[in-house]
Amino acid sequence: MTRRIAEVKCLVINIILFISSGLTYGQAAVLPATQLLSPDGKVMVTVYQKETAPGKRHLYYHVEFRKQPVVLESGLDIQIDNHVFEHAMALPVDRHSDWSENLILTNKLTISHDTVWQPSYGERSQVRDHYNQLDIQLAKDDNPDYRVSLQVRAYNEGIAFRYFFPEHPKGIYYRVMAENDEFTLPADTKAYYTAWAQGKYEALPLRNWPEPSERPLTLALPNGLYASLLEAGLTDYAMTKFKLSPTKPNTVVTSMYESVDLISPVATPWRAILIGEKPGDLLEHNDLVLNLNLPTKLKDASWIKPGKIIREMTLTTQGAKDAIDFAATRGLQYILFDWKWYGPAFSFSSDVTKVVAPIDMPAVIQYGQEKGIGVWLYVNQQGLLAQMRELAPLYKKWGVKGVKFGFVQVGSHRWTTWLTEAVQVAMDNELMVNIHDEYRPTGTSRTYPNVMTQEGIRGNEEFPDATHNTVLPFTRFLAGAGDYTICYYDKRLKTTHAHQLALAAVYYSPIQTLFWYDKPSAYQGEPEVEFFEKVPTTWDETKVVQGEIGQYVTVARRKGQDWFVGTITNNDSRTLKLPLNFLPKGQAYTASIYADDPTQTTRTKVSIMRKKVKADQTLDVKLLPSGGQAIWLTPTK
Repeated sequence: MTRRIAEVKCLVINIILFISSGLTYGQAAVLPATQLLSPDGKVMVTVYQKETAPGKRHLYYHVEFRKQPVVLESGLDIQIDNHVFEHAMALPVDRHSDWSENLILTNKLTISHDTVWQPSYGERSQVRDHYNQLDIQLAKDDNPDYRVSLQVRAYNEGIAFRYFFPEHPKGIYYRVMAENDEFTLPADTKAYYTAWAQGKYEALPLRNWPEPSERPLTLALPNGLYASLLEAGLTDYAMTKFKLSPTKPNTVVTSMYESVDLISPVATPWRAILIGEKPGDLLEHNDLVLNLNLPTKLKDASWIKPGKIIREMTLTTQGAKDAIDFAATRGLQYILFDWKWYGPAFSFSSDVTKVVAPIDMPAVIQYGQEKGIGVWLYVNQQGLLAQMRELAPLYKKWGVKGVKFGFVQVGSHRWTTWLTEAVQVAMDNELMVNIHDEYRPTGTSRTYPNVMTQEGIRGNEEFPDATHNTVLPFTRFLAGAGDYTICYYDKRLKTTHAHQLALAAVYYSPIQTLFWYDKPSAYQGEPEVEFFEKVPTTWDETKVVQGEIGQYVTVARRKGQDWFVGTITNNDSRTLKLPLNFLPKGQAYTASIYADDPTQTTRTKVSIMRKKVKADQTLDVKLLPSGGQAIWLTPTK
């Protein structure tokens, strides 16, 4: 009954749209200003055409949140060049350097969608996919066979749009030369900029950037709102970053890595804008990115098991058994053989189906199975490219649980589609995947849930400072899981040890790397490592309790009845009030608090305090420079 009511509602809305615009089915016209509201009515996107020169019309849009401007009037533009394909097929040449110019409206459709789905794992056990969508169907004024739909969605959390090309009657290919979609922002907007996926962040005005910015691109607006520009659903296209407009002030423009060749029917990736009244809203609402991807076709996901992992650094049988013993006693689930176990990583001469290092792989895997610990293997892109279809079924036969893809190329259409195909091969053979180096997610783990995590982050391999760490929850982690490679004992760390403990709750990664540069022998019985033992890697609920970009953040996550809370500060010391109102009222909890304490005699200087707490209480959190605090809350029995 509910579905039928929704269908009738959509039909009524469609009729109203056509009456209000003076159209009847079959007529063509200029697109009038058309508004689309989010389900809660707070987000409004307006799309329209206007004349930019005599006889020339272009598409524009603007976005508001609670009647406050988020994106001012901005152009929508996709450039197509079919010249090559039409000559090859002996068709009349219809080349459009400005393909979006003078499009004519042929139809407008709206739908309302509201479902709840359960991911195999995530930052929440349930995801609501609730939006209103407007499909604006357009055609070239001089050739109606060339058609495109601008698909716009309004969520309570933000908006998204993409271009969809229906099947061409002559089977034409589409060569997309560029997308030049604008995001004109209020003056004095500040952007959290980084030029590459493993780069540092800077808070910059919208001018004088040295090169395009990575996505997500998080923005602090002068009216107090926050927004982030993202890309979603990138599987068969070139990566898009964001660059400054050379002609229009305060304007960011999509910047494709290269042109792409497509066969209709086909859609571009989504361009999305998350909107929040405070920075933490962006992280709490990042399921928008997952919702812009297709559901998985995987029928049985029982073999996909999140967990914590330690790298085995000696590449020996005994070293592997020691790592397995450590993992089993310290609450981890996996070990990883990192690069060179099969020979030189950057050489096509290496055979990734043969073990070169002094490792008895069958014995190690068997030993791990007896201890409940799985084995992951690193394979560099050369090996993946040459032997993916051979190694995947072989690793499954060996009993390997996952593959870490190393030094993958990103950006181009070729490497994007190759990576999608490699992930599919791994999923077909029940192998989990961790994609490393410059790759950043776009929500495709909904479609390919075997992709557990990925790098695309400046993590502990490069020992960033604490200020960088307080930027990441509001920038990189909006896109999805990040393999930060948490360390604990390494002397090169630029943060306190309690800061590192807290990262396991602040940062989301279904395969969470711990003790990255640490050997099992580094552990000397430090009691606070209990937090690493207890903390899960996937969650039923996630809340950002407080936070300011580049200053501090507190994230509280629930698994079952237990809560795990991480607080980190930047390079400065500070004292925070931590309200516990995320806990259920009336239930008493035992709080195990792991905090920096210079008076401790241990080398890590972390104390543990246990106390009874309830939801109506507030805790004082005293943070050292570059410090942190972790809390494990479990119901009092």
